[in-house]
Amino acid sequence: MPQDTTWQIPKVAVAVDLAILTVREERLNILLVERAEEPYRGQLALPGGFIASEDEDIDVAAARELAEETGLAAGRLHLEQLRTYGGPDRDPRGRVVTVCYLALVPDLPIPSAGGDARAARWEAVRDVERTDAPVAFDHRTIIADAVERARGKLEYTTLAAAFCPAEFTISELRRVYEIVWGHRLDHRNFHRKITGVAGFLVPTGDRTARDGGRPAALYRRGPATVLHPPILRGHDPNDAESETTTP
Repeated sequence: MPQDTTWQIPKVAVAVDLAILTVREERLNILLVERAEEPYRGQLALPGGFIASEDEDIDVAAARELAEETGLAAGRLHLEQLRTYGGPDRDPRGRVVTVCYLALVPDLPIPSAGGDARAARWEAVRDVERTDAPVAFDHRTIIADAVERARGKLEYTTLAAAFCPAEFTISELRRVYEIVWGHRLDHRNFHRKITGVAGFLVPTGDRTARDGGRPAALYRRGPATVLHPPILRGHDPNDAESETTTP
């Protein structure tokens, strides 16, 4: 008798995770929760969870999980999909494919835990990146991918200015790049490059001494959203005074 060759749909759970990055206290921080349930109870993890039902849209699920576990509203964030993670052994409960969302935003408040999170807090990325820092699932890999994407976005977009006050100096803008990229930049070359990008900065005509030293010119964010030419984070051979120390 002929064999039944009907293809069986495999049982795979779908989840969402959120990598929310911000600059706080002169450091690049990521939003993490402390798991209240097994597996990995008590360990740090990205906020997220399973799709609630067959009818729930994946974007809706991401917004719901963010609100439930951290108290933050997705409406004030620009969430974009980072990538999908589907390794067969990434979750001890079974085969789970997760879609990770990324946001890099300023001025986020202290989160409040809820849902299956025992605590929610901002953690310095450089502390999480330590090899001995316990992180649940494959979230260490996801965090590394999110940080790399964020660093890349500063190369070709004007996103860094969103982390500055409404009116800011070149030094304040440079500090954002240094915090996110993780190394010092030569101030003269940075000034030359950043002011050479059309539409990025708009001079206000005012000056401030809040950086210390001589009064510095104040700027506003211009209409440009894309940097042309891009400002690359790698070592420029002409940047003789640049440093590679982490802030």
